[in-house]
Amino acid sequence: MGRLTIKDVARAAGVHPATASRALNPLLPGRISRETTERVARAAAELGYIADPVGRSLRTQRSGTVGVLVPDLLNPFYPPVLRGVQNELRENGFEGLIASTDNDPGREAELLDVFRARRCEGYLIASATRRDDAISALVAEGVPVVLINRLADVAAPSVTSDDAGGIAQAVRHLTGLGHRRIGHLTGPAGISVTGARETAYRDALREADITPARSWIVRAGHYTAAAGERAGKTLLDRGEVTAVLAGNDMLAIGCYAALAERGLRCPEDVSLVGVNNMPLAEWLRPPLTTVAIDQEELGARAARLVLARIADLPVADVALPTRLIVRGSTGPVRPAAHHPT
Repeated sequence: MGRLTIKDVARAAGVHPATASRALNPLLPGRISRETTERVARAAAELGYIADPVGRSLRTQRSGTVGVLVPDLLNPFYPPVLRGVQNELRENGFEGLIASTDNDPGREAELLDVFRARRCEGYLIASATRRDDAISALVAEGVPVVLINRLADVAAPSVTSDDAGGIAQAVRHLTGLGHRRIGHLTGPAGISVTGARETAYRDALREADITPARSWIVRAGHYTAAAGERAGKTLLDRGEVTAVLAGNDMLAIGCYAALAERGLRCPEDVSLVGVNNMPLAEWLRPPLTTVAIDQEELGARAARLVLARIADLPVADVALPTRLIVRGSTGPVRPAAHHPT
């Protein structure tokens, strides 16, 4: 038997080939009656027919794909985000092409070219830096672009979290425990979340009538556990802080290692707070107090925005709420460590 075609499916379902094609096209929901769609789908399944997405793309000039870029697939923050993206796209007849830039701007530009070649109808980008030439060029082309968890100096909608509110909650929690010397492990420069969280940290300390010392802030080169360990050692060696607010949970994990190497206990000697509430944060020892972001909802909302942009509908930026989850990594300040500021 030769290769099955849509004409074979149409003949088996008793409909015109164009009707069968529309019924099986996920990009055209509701165009064909439910009864006919089910009959065509049943005939296709019985025949073992598999649609040719490349051929369909050539005929319709639509690919049904969205390019999705993340900076680091090894970061536990991103799998729930991608789940939200994929679920929302699939419910609307689209699929995501997912790739990681590994925090390399050159690789980002190359991957965007690959997505262009695959005729992606929209782009979801979680790897943007503030000044990002590759993304600026993409936006200039007029294609639908939505930024996830980051901002860039481009005219593209974004889905982010309320970092300022979450950081303020974390600082109020620590000051409520008596901490006045609160350090900050900040992330790499040039990334919007780094600047937003550092600014929120400074503002929250000033709100508590605390002037942050320059020595309390240490920059990590990447949002990784290894970078967090190096930055944590630098901060702890200064011997000034009784609590640490890490720029994300991966930096906090590295700080756990730095505390252990220095023979310090958490939270008895130093309290520790992260950001993101990544999977397994509650299973660390001690469980990590962290600012929670609904990562799956972040991805789903971003997917909805890019689908709206593809449909040429108006969209607006989204900022999801955050909340502090208090666990065992924070505790009262040591009496001997309570110094006036």
